[in-house]
Amino acid sequence: MVEGSEIRVVRCGGSKINTRPPIITVDSRFLLCVSGDLVKVYSTKTEELVRVLEGHTNQVTGIALNPANHLQVYSCSADGTIMLWDFMDGILIKTFVVSYPILSMYVSQKHQGVIFAVLPMANAINSDSFQVVAVHLPKVVEAEVDAPELSAVLTNVSSNPRCTAFGREGEYLVSGKGLQLSIFFFRKQKTYRVFLKASDKKGTKNGFSCVACHPKEDCIATGHEDGKIRLWRNFDHKKEYTYTTIHWHHNIVNTLCFTPEGTNLLSGGIESVLVQWQYGDTKKAMLPRLGGAITHISVSRDGALYCTCHSDNKITLIQSSIKVCGNIQGLVKGDAVRTDLLVDPRSKALVLNGKPGHLQFYNLKRDRQLYNLDIVQQEYIYEEGLDQYEVAMAAFSSQGSWLATVEERGRKLSDLEFSLKLWAFDRKTQSFSLNTTVAAAHNGQIGSMCFCPSSKTTVLVTTSKDGHFKAWLLGGDVDAEKADEGGEGDGNWSCDFVGSYHGLQPTRGSFSADGSLLAVSFSEVITLWSPDTWELLSTLCLPPGDVRDLCFGSQSCSKYLLSTTTRNMLCCWNLLTCSLEWSTSMDVVLLKLDPLSDNVAAFTKQDGNTDLFVFKPSEPRPLFTKKAVCVGDVSRAIFVPRTEPLDSCEESAQWLNRSQLYILTENMDLLTLCTKTEEDKMAALSKQLVVDKSVAVTPFYLLLGQHRRQQQEKQDDSVHGGLVQRTALPQGSVAIKELLHTPAHVLPSASFLCSMFVSSLLISTADNSRESVPQEEEMDSEKEEEDSEGEPEPESRDGQPDPGGASGSVVESVPRLSKAQERDLRRVRKTDYSWLSSLVEA
Repeated sequence: MVEGSEIRVVRCGGSKINTRPPIITVDSRFLLCVSGDLVKVYSTKTEELVRVLEGHTNQVTGIALNPANHLQVYSCSADGTIMLWDFMDGILIKTFVVSYPILSMYVSQKHQGVIFAVLPMANAINSDSFQVVAVHLPKVVEAEVDAPELSAVLTNVSSNPRCTAFGREGEYLVSGKGLQLSIFFFRKQKTYRVFLKASDKKGTKNGFSCVACHPKEDCIATGHEDGKIRLWRNFDHKKEYTYTTIHWHHNIVNTLCFTPEGTNLLSGGIESVLVQWQYGDTKKAMLPRLGGAITHISVSRDGALYCTCHSDNKITLIQSSIKVCGNIQGLVKGDAVRTDLLVDPRSKALVLNGKPGHLQFYNLKRDRQLYNLDIVQQEYIYEEGLDQYEVAMAAFSSQGSWLATVEERGRKLSDLEFSLKLWAFDRKTQSFSLNTTVAAAHNGQIGSMCFCPSSKTTVLVTTSKDGHFKAWLLGGDVDAEKADEGGEGDGNWSCDFVGSYHGLQPTRGSFSADGSLLAVSFSEVITLWSPDTWELLSTLCLPPGDVRDLCFGSQSCSKYLLSTTTRNMLCCWNLLTCSLEWSTSMDVVLLKLDPLSDNVAAFTKQDGNTDLFVFKPSEPRPLFTKKAVCVGDVSRAIFVPRTEPLDSCEESAQWLNRSQLYILTENMDLLTLCTKTEEDKMAALSKQLVVDKSVAVTPFYLLLGQHRRQQQEKQDDSVHGGLVQRTALPQGSVAIKELLHTPAHVLPSASFLCSMFVSSLLISTADNSRESVPQEEEMDSEKEEEDSEGEPEPESRDGQPDPGGASGSVVESVPRLSKAQERDLRRVRKTDYSWLSSLVEA
């Protein structure tokens, strides 16, 4: 067994970004959010991922801007550390070791150098007991330092980060838990507590669900389980407190947040509606249909930008005018992925369950959602306990031209409702449109379905608990041109064959790589069918245990058939001899085939951990093994073809050359296996994102910059090719940069800068004239020598040299002579003035 030391399991995305409230930077250019053990920095303008802060070894549980420096951010984690980052450069400045798991974190302008953290209470009998402690950060130069100085502030608080908040710029700390509201005043060092009854006269629940404090006044807003919002005042006295009630939400209030000036109060719940309450009045404005339930609300420091977190792993950017201006959509986290992981053959996107009743198409490289496909096509009602349609299964045809889905409702009840839908790819809209709906595809629940990979016909096979499997054939008027291009055209579907075997219930179905065989499992028997004639060819009797999964080999191992059983057996059958090739005792929970190679990945459960084995069906000896591949169970896995083959020199990593293995854990984290070289490349690419501090770097920005550089190189080549030299701006670029980057309050007046700025952009012609004069003088002297034909230098009548006859004395500034004047000048120059020399000698 080969243990690949170079292959590593890394997180490639998919982590939740809605577990903690995000923060918006002071200039509103960036948004920081928690994502697993990372902190991600997004641009609020382009919604692109700009930077990733990586350093914690466990779940990040809170982030907060440094009150002393708005370009730095604190992050706390369940690993017991608090880290200080420069998020503009992605640099870890300092690490403070608290040595206790931190659940959330709060900072205040009045308490600099102190971080208030929620920690589990020591020696607590109940594991649900937590406390707020003040962590005093030591001022030392070391990059990693212990922070042992802890002082308790409040005890018996909630672990929910939305139930604790600072009031009136840090004068007091408020925390709500159950029916108790605790208020700690730092100046008095006293704690006041307010209690509510379990329910009112109507029997509604009064428990605290969230807390927010007014930034300017002594007012506390609390949300409750019954949907009410209470505004508390005069709470510094035990018996004199008062409160007013406002009510719109029909269920629990998840989050509350005041605007920086305190003029508005924002609230959100499971209704997916952002409600903006006018402070001191009952007037309100609403923004509905935001998606999933609202879990957190954050506001920028200037109050111009809001952001809401949603239960479907989405962050919505909202202007203060209650208008959506952007969305940051992560991998949608549902209760479970029932459709398995799929790869769209056209877009190479990962496809799985999205928000209720939808399929999401997810880009693995960019870690962003491409779009949602509405399968159920019904309005989803966010009400607990309501039974609604869900997407249970999905499958793509080999070319990606057809998509089959199964939706169900009433799975927990006796009257199960389900329907089979077939979707055709529309080239105009670049999406799928509904083609056929089969309301009663089977008399029982559909257990599995798969497309035939053959390009001759398009066949879909479904198995059901009614004891039959059905073959659905595409027929009708199929466009041949579209078929040649990989499409299927606008055909219609019909049931071509209904099969069964001795009244047994079919469990799984699978086609061979070339589509010439269909394997359908019935309890402990595997049946082999011919898709051309639907004739039963052979049967394979398994060891004891029902068949759990079926998988044909591919490439050179296409003659093998793999199966797993409920009795923890992995069997390999030789289809040429219809005999058992080999078998082993393994509790295989997942069996995945790489379509571009001979390799098969098997995930086994052992001692509470999930192990990975990669092997070829022709050889029972594994090529690669990985013990405890992830924390917890592996929910789904899939091989995704690479765009370019990986050149790997390690023998243990060659199975990753053609495809990449992705794993989805039970915590909905998306992991992948890659070599150390790939991981180093990914780290290098993330560091190259920083180009200019003044620009929010995005892939589009990098592409545009590369395009501009290419254009500039072409221009330079054309200029040098034409022997034309362009004088560079002497101080223009520097002047522009200084003018645009210098703070406005230290610049002189615009009238004073105008003349200097324009002068810096002018191109001086003095150097050009000086360079051109010697060339023109040399050309003129050559012409004069040709015209004189060796005659002696002429002199004027008064004995002085003739200005026109002196060689090399032509000045560029003299106006050019006409042709008649040039002829007269040549005539004068050819006149013989030798008789003057005799006079001069005499």
